[in-house]
Amino acid sequence: MIEVVNLSRYYGDFCAVEEVSFNIKDGEVVGFLGRNGAGKSTTLKVLAGLLTPSSGTVRIDGVDMTEAPTSFRKQIGYLPEDPPLYEDMSVGDFLRYVGSLRGLTAAAVEARLPEVLAKAQLGDRVDQLISELSHGYRKRVGIAQAIFHRPKLVILDEPTSGLDPAQLRGMRQVIKALAAESTVLISSHNLPEISQTCDRVLVLKRGRLVEEAHDIPDELATTVGGLAGGPARNHVSLTLRGQLDAVQALLTASPLVRGSTVKAVDGYVLAYVLLNEDAPEALIATLVAAGVGIRRVEDGLATQLEDAFLDLTAEQA
Repeated sequence: MIEVVNLSRYYGDFCAVEEVSFNIKDGEVVGFLGRNGAGKSTTLKVLAGLLTPSSGTVRIDGVDMTEAPTSFRKQIGYLPEDPPLYEDMSVGDFLRYVGSLRGLTAAAVEARLPEVLAKAQLGDRVDQLISELSHGYRKRVGIAQAIFHRPKLVILDEPTSGLDPAQLRGMRQVIKALAAESTVLISSHNLPEISQTCDRVLVLKRGRLVEEAHDIPDELATTVGGLAGGPARNHVSLTLRGQLDAVQALLTASPLVRGSTVKAVDGYVLAYVLLNEDAPEALIATLVAAGVGIRRVEDGLATQLEDAFLDLTAEQA
């Protein structure tokens, strides 16, 4: 159990994080969201034991970071956005070195190495120099070094940044595998990835936690009147030319549509649609036959998450 109570962190007179409190259960994968400057990096550095809190408490399984900092840090695995790697070492030698730094015996390191390579999907790269690895594989090596000592909490800062679609799929599998052994906290701006990998999300705004965001990612989208439920591929966002009432009537009457929300935006009709099955082509054909113009078709869940995130973190005028 990760317990954060009234955590605050000041830099001089500036309050970067203000009275943040949350709990994370064992085995959860939690997304940590917020705009730049919201206090995410500061919070992560405190949780990783790199910064001490100005006030408040942080505990892992009852171990307080200020009362027992060494014991606390032993339970943390941390991957910063730029992985700390030695490029002139092979993957295997680097991970052996990391294991020795963590205080494992040589025998324990050799016993743990195959497990870590399997979790990070690095088995075929063990003898390759890190300097020769792609960006995606370097990220995996960064995760491997973070989990080598079986930490209770693994903190991943932007683990999917700069990855191509194939690498994203592999990273998604790696992150999900970590939950079998550790609690995982992910900071990311990639909202679709958060929706597919995390059990719930926490959102920071100007150093404070946005309480309404303590739910699973699908439910986060409903905070702006979106739709939850169904596979992600059944969510469609449509930008249409037509009359608002006519579009709403068509969607309501269609047997293809499980639910929808419609609004007028900048002279167009924006419709979030949850389909009964993965059949956006059939819905588009129905709209075109009724004289509705199709301007844009997008991933509906990703669009809803983006709108929800912007709404939750928007500054007051």
